[in-house]
Parts: sequence; C-alpha cells; structure tokens
Amino acid sequence: MIRLLAKSIRQYKKQSILSALFVALEVLLEVLIPLVMKDLIDKGIDPGDMQVILRLGLLLLLLALFSLTLGVLSGRSCAIASSGFAANLRQDLYHKVQDFSFSNIDRFSTAGIVTRLTTDVANIQMSYMMLIRVAVRSPVMLLLSLLAAFRINSRLALIFLCALPLLALGLLLIMKYAHPIFRRVFKIYDKLNGLVQENLRGFRVVKSFVREEHEVKKFSQVSSEIHRDFSRAEKIVAFNGPLMQFCMYGCMLLLSWFGARMIVSGDMSTGGLMTLFTYIMQILMSLMMLSMIFIMLTTSRASAERVAELLQEESELKNPPEGKKELADASVCFRQLSFSYQDDPEQLCLQDINLEIPSGSTVGIIGGTGSGKSTLVQLIPRLYDVKEGQLLVGGVDVREYDLESLRNAVGMVLQKNSLFSGSIRENLRWGNPQAGDEEIQQACRAAQAEEFILQLPEGYDSHIEQGGVNLSGGQRQRLCIARALLKKPKILILDDSTSAVDTATDARIRQALKEALPGCSKFIIAQRISSVQDADLILVLEGGRVLAQGKHSQLMENCPLYREIYDSQQKGAPDHAA
Repeated sequence: MIRLLAKSIRQYKKQSILSALFVALEVLLEVLIPLVMKDLIDKGIDPGDMQVILRLGLLLLLLALFSLTLGVLSGRSCAIASSGFAANLRQDLYHKVQDFSFSNIDRFSTAGIVTRLTTDVANIQMSYMMLIRVAVRSPVMLLLSLLAAFRINSRLALIFLCALPLLALGLLLIMKYAHPIFRRVFKIYDKLNGLVQENLRGFRVVKSFVREEHEVKKFSQVSSEIHRDFSRAEKIVAFNGPLMQFCMYGCMLLLSWFGARMIVSGDMSTGGLMTLFTYIMQILMSLMMLSMIFIMLTTSRASAERVAELLQEESELKNPPEGKKELADASVCFRQLSFSYQDDPEQLCLQDINLEIPSGSTVGIIGGTGSGKSTLVQLIPRLYDVKEGQLLVGGVDVREYDLESLRNAVGMVLQKNSLFSGSIRENLRWGNPQAGDEEIQQACRAAQAEEFILQLPEGYDSHIEQGGVNLSGGQRQRLCIARALLKKPKILILDDSTSAVDTATDARIRQALKEALPGCSKFIIAQRISSVQDADLILVLEGGRVLAQGKHSQLMENCPLYREIYDSQQKGAPDHAA
C-alpha cells in the first residue's frame, strides 16, 4: 500500500528530501543551544566573566537565527511536497476512474469515490506532511537529546529511558482500539455523501412531495452515527494526552529530586541541571509529537487503505494492444449471448440472444421495465463486456476493437440525459470538438432543437446549468440527440430518448434521422409503439429474452403482448409496458 501511494510523489521527491534534511539540521542546532547555555552559566555567569558571556551570547544568537532559517526552509519545502503529492494522488485517482467500466463504477458507489478523492486524500496529505517533517524531527531530536543528556549525566539520563516502555505500550493500545472505528467512520461518510447527492439531484421531487422532514431525519441519523463513532474513537485517542503529561511531569519531578541532591553533593553544576531540564522537555515533546504522528497515522490508515483499494482496482474492460481501428460496416450480430451484472448464471439479465441485424437497419426495441432493453444496447459500445456468447459489430467481435475507435463509431443517447455546465455550443461539441457552426446547426435542426435554442436570449451561447436543470426534459433530450448526431456515427442508439417530446416532434426527429444518417444502423428503445412501428425490425423483450421479432404488421398478427400494448396506447389507456 505504501509503495503504491508513494508513486504519486514523483516530481516532489526533491522537496520531500530537502524538507527532511532542513529539519534534521534545525534539530541539531536546537540540541547544541542548551550545551552552549550550560557553558554560558557555568563559565560566564557564575564566575562573572563578561567576555565569555558576550562570546557565548553571540554564538547563541547565531545558532537561533540559523535554526529559524532552517525551520522556514523546511516548512516551505514540506508545504510544496505535501500539496504536490496530494494533487498527484487526486489526479491518479481521477485518471484511474476514467478507465473504469460501468461494472467498476457499480462496485464503488459515486459517493464513495467522491469521499476518496476529497476527505481521504486530505487525510493522507496531512499524514505525509507530518511524516516528512515531524516524523523526522521527533526521532532525531529524541536521539540527539538523549546522547547530549547522557554526556552531561548518564545516571539522570536513565530517567528518560524508563518512560519509553510505558509510552510505547499506551500508544499501541490506542492504535489497536481506535483504527477499526476510524475505518467504520469513513464507510459511513460514503453513505452520508450518497444521501446528500441523492437529495440535491432530487431536490424538486423532495419539494413537490413535501419530504423535507423525512430527508432531514435520514441525514440526521447518518450524521449522528458518524458523531457517535468519532466520539468513541476520540475518547480512546484522548488517553494520549494524560499519558504524555504523566510521563513528562513524572520525569521532571524525579530529575528535580535527584538533580538537587547531586548539586548539593557537588556531583553536578547548576548549568548542567538546567540543561538537563531543557533536554527533558525536548525529549518528552519529541515523544508527544511521535504519539501525535501515530494517532494521525491511525486516522489516515483507513483513508490510505480506501485510496489504495481504488488505485488497485483494474478495469474489467481490457483494450487490446493492437485493436482494430475501423468498422467494416454497421452490421450487428448477437450469437447465443447471455449477460449478468453479478457474473451469476442464476441472475441473467439477458438470456440466449440470437440476432442478425444488417448494416443500415433501423431496429425498434419494446419491452417492460427490467426486460433488458438498455442492457442489450449497452453491450454494443462495450460499456459492459459480454459474459457468454459473442457480439459482433461489422463482422468482428467487439472485444477485438480499439475501445476508443469502437465508441467513436457509436452514438449513444442514454436514458438519463447528461448535460454539463457551460454553453449549449460547448455541450454539443462533446460529439465533435472540431464541429463548425453550420454542422452544429444542422444537427440541431435534425434533432428539432434549433427552434427553442434560437428563442433563448443568447442562442447557442446560452448557459446550461449542471445537469441541464434550467431546461425542460424534452429540451435536454433533443440536445443530447443533436450531440450524438455530431459524431456522425455508424451506429446510433436512442435509449428511450424521445419520451419527453410529443408524438409529432418524435416523428419529425425520426424522419430527420433517416435523412441525416442514411447508412447508419439505428437502435431505438421506446415505450410508445408509434416511435418504432416504421422500423425494419422490432424486438419485443420480456425477462431478458427476445419474445418476438418482426415488422409492425407481423407482430400485430403473431404477438399478443405487442398487440395488447398497441391497443392500450391507441385507446389512450396506461402503457402496459411501463
């Protein structure tokens, strides 16, 4: 795990090393200062020698200035290294997520990924900052101060060593009991982020159903759970303070008692005892900082494990090293294809699909909720991988294509319309970044979107809010269709993407698609039979199987379910397929 995270340091290794080096030199000077103070007291102040006092006083001033300079340089290098490491880590995580397949995203919730990219990375950054500065400072200070203390009086210095086993045992117990709680807390954070995202996405629904109190109660329950666990962990961690105070004041009392007796007996000078007091403070402060590091590492260990888990996740979609770049044609063939999201043969979403679809065909797909309509078309651009059987596009298995080339050849308008904050023009150019104004206008005319765009104050430069919330459902759908048309795809998939437009506009869109993409294979998923009745082939799906297939007239004669849906829609009754 540490090696994996350390790869994100990259260009900030130099600053990390310099920070540690500056800290070590700063500590060396801080340890030398008490020794100079001892000589100042014993050789200057006690005898009243002003020359010694001036000389050693000047030396103390220079040591303090050098120590201050090294501290500033160390802090600067540490800030650059830790913030750069966190930036690289976030970038690595984000790049990793971009390579994920839909199944990888399904495994990690959206809220969980967001928490890893924000809270968890912030915890790791704080720990790294402490590691390259405090974790260097404390051991070096502890070692050098102990050596200096033994040099002054080895018997009194043994007092410090007696405190170490007690501190070590206390810290181990704190880490043992606190770490599992912190791990649990970060999982609850994922749940909390999920609730917030869900509430904000469905803000209008919450308001329209007057469910504010219910949502507040849900949030409060999860928030209370985090508070309860964090309080429990912090109570355990809080034992660190009293433990350190007990050791610190115990050592000072013992040192005062035995040191005073040694001064009276002439075995130690006053300057030596004062220097030992300084060193005991340095030693105990080092131990306190070390304990803080252990506590911080205990907290961030859970974050590091979660981030490493995401970095170690491998996409289930493997891009072949020498994948085919071009589709021979737009034919699609399903051969004994079965698929399950859980890789469970007992929970198949699609079962034994066998279809031959010639290039340039228009295929309509009808079926009830959960019948496998969206799953079927999502396999074509390899948003998921086929588990059993084969899926051929242009006579070639989709797994043999270069992923980018395959997806560039497939235009897809998903069931959930996704628009991004920015202008209409910027959103449309997702389909083709080099598209000129004329191409954009043609695509919008074909998608029946130009009329409402020109009515907006700024036309194609009008701003779209995140998710397109300032547009109607039908407007979002038409913009998404126009965006897909700009790709000039060989295969176009419309996944229930005209459900929010009226039937007249739907008919005009279908007619425009024939004219705009004459050789393109089109897959149209719809709930309205009027949207697919002119298709070359209509598939009726039920329970993940193709119940019937044929033209509209054939299905009216041979498929009772299709005829029942058609009759109910003609009479204006509720859609049976929904």
